[in-house]
Amino acid sequence: MPEIPKAYEPGKIEKKWYDFWLEQGYFTPRIDHERKPFVLIMPPPNVTGELHLGHALTTTLEDVMVRWHRMKGEPTLWVPGTDHAGIATQVVVEQQLARQGLTKEDIGKEEFLKVAWEWVNESRKAINYQHQMLGASCDWTRERFTLDEGPSRAVRTAFVRLYNKGLIYQGERIINWCPRCQTALSDLEVEHKDISGQLYYIRYPLADGDGFLTVATTRPETFFGDTAVAVNPEDERYAKLVGTDVILPIVNRKIPIIADDAVDPSFGTGALKITPAHDPVDFEVAQRHNLPLLNVMNHDATMNENAGPYSGSERFTCRDKVVAELEGKHLLERIEPYFYKVGHCNRCQTMVEPMASLQWFIRTKPLAEAAIKAVREGSIIIIPERFTKVYFDWMENIRDWCLSRQLWWGHRVPVWYCQECGNLTVSVNEPLICSHCRSSQTIQDPDVLDTWFSSALWTHSTLGWPEDTEDFGYFYPTSVMETGYDILFFWVARMIMMGLEDTGKIPFHTVYLHGLIRDENGEKMSKLKGNVINPMEAVDKYGIDALRFALTAGTSAGNDTNVGKARLEGGRNFVNKLWNAARFILQSMDAENAGSSVTLATLIPERDFDKPWRIEDRWIESKLSRLIHNVTRLMEDFQFGEAEQQIYEFIWSQFCDWYIEMAKIRFHDQSAPSPLPFLVSTLEISLRLLHPFMPFATEELWQKLRQRLCREGQIPTSIMIAQYPIADDKLTDPEAERAMDSIIEIIHSIRNARAQHKVKADKWIDARVYADDLLAHITAQTKAIETLARVRPLAILSRQERKPDKTEALALVLQEAEVVLPWAGMVDRFGEKQRLTKENEATKAIVAQLDQRLSDTDFLTKAPPQIVEKEKQKLRLLKDKLERLELELSQLQ
Repeated sequence: MPEIPKAYEPGKIEKKWYDFWLEQGYFTPRIDHERKPFVLIMPPPNVTGELHLGHALTTTLEDVMVRWHRMKGEPTLWVPGTDHAGIATQVVVEQQLARQGLTKEDIGKEEFLKVAWEWVNESRKAINYQHQMLGASCDWTRERFTLDEGPSRAVRTAFVRLYNKGLIYQGERIINWCPRCQTALSDLEVEHKDISGQLYYIRYPLADGDGFLTVATTRPETFFGDTAVAVNPEDERYAKLVGTDVILPIVNRKIPIIADDAVDPSFGTGALKITPAHDPVDFEVAQRHNLPLLNVMNHDATMNENAGPYSGSERFTCRDKVVAELEGKHLLERIEPYFYKVGHCNRCQTMVEPMASLQWFIRTKPLAEAAIKAVREGSIIIIPERFTKVYFDWMENIRDWCLSRQLWWGHRVPVWYCQECGNLTVSVNEPLICSHCRSSQTIQDPDVLDTWFSSALWTHSTLGWPEDTEDFGYFYPTSVMETGYDILFFWVARMIMMGLEDTGKIPFHTVYLHGLIRDENGEKMSKLKGNVINPMEAVDKYGIDALRFALTAGTSAGNDTNVGKARLEGGRNFVNKLWNAARFILQSMDAENAGSSVTLATLIPERDFDKPWRIEDRWIESKLSRLIHNVTRLMEDFQFGEAEQQIYEFIWSQFCDWYIEMAKIRFHDQSAPSPLPFLVSTLEISLRLLHPFMPFATEELWQKLRQRLCREGQIPTSIMIAQYPIADDKLTDPEAERAMDSIIEIIHSIRNARAQHKVKADKWIDARVYADDLLAHITAQTKAIETLARVRPLAILSRQERKPDKTEALALVLQEAEVVLPWAGMVDRFGEKQRLTKENEATKAIVAQLDQRLSDTDFLTKAPPQIVEKEKQKLRLLKDKLERLELELSQLQ
């Protein structure tokens, strides 16, 4: 057999095995109508750059699910893809042009789209390669892009169906407008930030000349668009003014004073300027009172002709000028500091402008009703469950969804305007003539659709809908939607709405929401903080399996995970531990020519109760059986991080630290029976258990093991298509577990005593062990206890044989045994007592000094608080040390 490298070198094996899996076609499922498939559609990353650590987490969790279900023998489909990311991609391409001193207008729409496609195609290749670098076992033959012809046709079809049902309409509503991106945004695309602003109190002269009505506002530049001043109908201060008019300063326009319940009497003066074209609340007030809309801004956030003398001014420059003019006319009563939230574009971070605009909208309430019902009745389950309430809260208060975007990049709105009759033609395919007057003079709507509209169709558009394809018929509905909790509303809720609307079926039965990745201190990762971990750099340094382990081990759904150097090193250390253990077992097989004796039948030996097994063999089999049972339950409950953690703890501790170390002693003594069948069996099953989490190291080791096994029977060509382990309850052995737990506790207690009393590692010490029920099992492990605890001579006796100790000794009382360690053989008791006494007295003296200082009123009042706290912390630590010193001294009495 070829020599096994001493160290695991991930870079040499990862590409080899990924290419092998691809060549063998393992990622592409066969349609089998006799079996229910497991289907997962990848959340499509935006084609705006490289994958980040959040993508790596998504990929790892989904790959864990997919590999597990594939090993269970289910037809398993994982569809990969990418999102055209309308605004984000257009911003990136515009930035590239800006570096060349160009704008999109300079090169025109056709050339801009050509540049965008070139960039996107390269980005898609990079993203797909990075997914492969992370081990994603998705079906690349079914890879999709949201602007592919299939998904694009699905988008047009969904739009036309909704329009024909009256659920899509065009209307003038308040939308979020980004002056930088020059497009409308949905509410979910707006990030609200706290800002420190000002509240301006402006005097509006009463039309009858009898005084003023003072209005408080944060936005004096928009008052040119005021069409009323509103007060609360219950506010007695202004009851007599309702129905009269005020004069709008500067432009001297008369506007009415109205009463509306939307006004909060406690805000400002209780009088609210109503600017319907620039505020969503004001827009609703205007609808109730039939007030006109007056837009005062251009799309670039400069003031338009309705701003009178300030037409052309930038919005914030206009604010300063308006305030100055009002102050000059004694119409500015006062200015107060004011903290409030303001919306910003989540792509370019520009402050958005609420603006009345003619846009396309979806009436979402009818769609939301079905989506709410699906979750409420349990057809769709959200994990973790606490997000179900969040889902209901949002869905029950959902607002109409602004669909149109004023961009060049994206799915064009499938609406054509007739130049002759003025009517609309809404069609899946480009119409040759107007559907109303049959004129050929039609122009398509220049806007594109919100990126999230195409994403909302992702679960069915990727499988061929609206066509009745074989994939759609077999793989839809899908099984699980795994994604971050931060896009529950952006994407998941909309997929549920559109899946039900388009297909009449739920799009998936389970929503699994993972948390965010933070740095090792729990801080949000950002380039400004310099705490971002590039997943590809982490792969180069630690290996794919180590990164996957760092991202997922011990984690749980919906909770954020702290990832830093320590977790990455921990993942690498685990791979190395597994590699070294497997290397020892494989070398042992080579040494014993095990290929001629270890067969598939002996991988999991049949329990023969007439043939006694050694207690450690029974123990490792029992522990492994329990592990398989627990892991299966945890995986079924979507507790992947805990399942991985339990596999890690079994391999690292029970298998490597205990069973393999005990097996080495048996090999050294050539004692029968050989532990090799149990070593091979445990390794092989452990590799299959671990494979979904760490696919590369497990494949490499499994293949090396496979080479050494006899060829009788059918051994799968890859671990990824081998059966996932199934628990065998017959192997559960409480007696063996009880005995081995006691043996391990004995060894642990002796090791801890040696460490506590600083016994040199190479020094042998005397020990006596007393037990009752487990005496025979413990006695059988004399050699293991001697070797692993480094004790000799070792006496293992029944409790009845225990006599009063003639020499002074340390007694350790354990759960099912007592251990006695004579001081004479362990430490210089007199010298140790002198050392501890001296250290104890010195510590007491320092404690007394600190006590005195912290009782001094002058010190407590004059010293800086941080110094006082530092001294208190020092005192706490010293008192703890004093307790431990006195405990050690008491043991030497």
